[in-house]
Amino acid sequence: MDTQQNTALTRALAEVPGPLPTYGVIHISLPHTDRFTVVGNHLAQHPDLSCTAVGIAVRIQSLPQGAKVGIKALAARCKEGEKRIAAALRELEAHGYLRRVRDRLPSGRIITRTVFCNRPAALQHPRRPAEAPPQPAKPEQTLAPAPVPAPMQELAPLPASASVPVPVPMQEPAPAPAPAPMQEPAPAPVCLPMAAPPAPEAPVAPPTPSAPLFVPRVPPPTAPKAPRRPLPQPSELTPELDRAATTFLSDLHRHAPQFTLSEDDVRRLVPGVAAWLERAVRPDSIRRTLTDDPPQPLKHPAKLLAHRLTELLPPAPPGVDDLAALDRPRPRFTVTPFQTCEDCDRAFRSPTPGHCRDCRETRAAYAQAAA
Repeated sequence: MDTQQNTALTRALAEVPGPLPTYGVIHISLPHTDRFTVVGNHLAQHPDLSCTAVGIAVRIQSLPQGAKVGIKALAARCKEGEKRIAAALRELEAHGYLRRVRDRLPSGRIITRTVFCNRPAALQHPRRPAEAPPQPAKPEQTLAPAPVPAPMQELAPLPASASVPVPVPMQEPAPAPAPAPMQEPAPAPVCLPMAAPPAPEAPVAPPTPSAPLFVPRVPPPTAPKAPRRPLPQPSELTPELDRAATTFLSDLHRHAPQFTLSEDDVRRLVPGVAAWLERAVRPDSIRRTLTDDPPQPLKHPAKLLAHRLTELLPPAPPGVDDLAALDRPRPRFTVTPFQTCEDCDRAFRSPTPGHCRDCRETRAAYAQAAA
């Protein structure tokens, strides 16, 4: 008697169609009549978005047009901090749900508009305009022709060579034509004015597809990937280089146990290591470069070694002529030394000691006055 029962919940569970599952969630779906937002499963069940990003997206989608959705505005409404909200907005922008577009107003002021799209996948394909519903036929085309005298009804069936069809009245059955008039061609000038076809409509140009609002920066998963660069090759794979590279790869697991290679992997990576050895790189430097900070867990060590051998290949050592160019004497520039003025002890540049410019001018003025 001390356990409180929720009769409303029990009644709602009884109205759920089908047998109730023994585990997992049970949905009680009640229709909304006001204050609701439609959210697609592509957003609610997005495999690459965090729950914070999904919640922020639903919050933005439920706000009215023109509402502020900046980091500080969302932080004032949500319990998450500004850093988590900023990270969630970056996730939404990376997956195409959110865009920030710079626009220029007629007054010349540049503003930033925040655009939220509830279905970014639909913007990747040009949208076709909705087709117009079929127009009903005109009344004058659907009504049966007025009854005509008997001679004109006999002239209704035209020969097969006539290019313009003549409609036959559907309200009253026409009398059977005689065999003789069927064999003779009917005079066309009498019936052509009544059976004139409607003027052909001008061909309508196909509507140009509207350009998408924006192009997502993140390529779709089905986009073609750039081909991988080939493994570096030495200029000549000598027996000494082959033996040294094979020994280096076979002994790599003693220094880094996670880089245990098979025999096929060793044979495939030998040319890349030989290219490094040919460029006068020491084996300990190669080992440190290839095995430094590997990902955890390391699933494919051979692929990681092939990638680093290709992308981190050092340049070829300089030749004798290049080193000789470095040893050439550089041109020397003559620098005017500093001198100390004999009168005012001011420093000035001059090849010979003496007086500065001010003292020389003062002496010249005194000499003119004395003269």
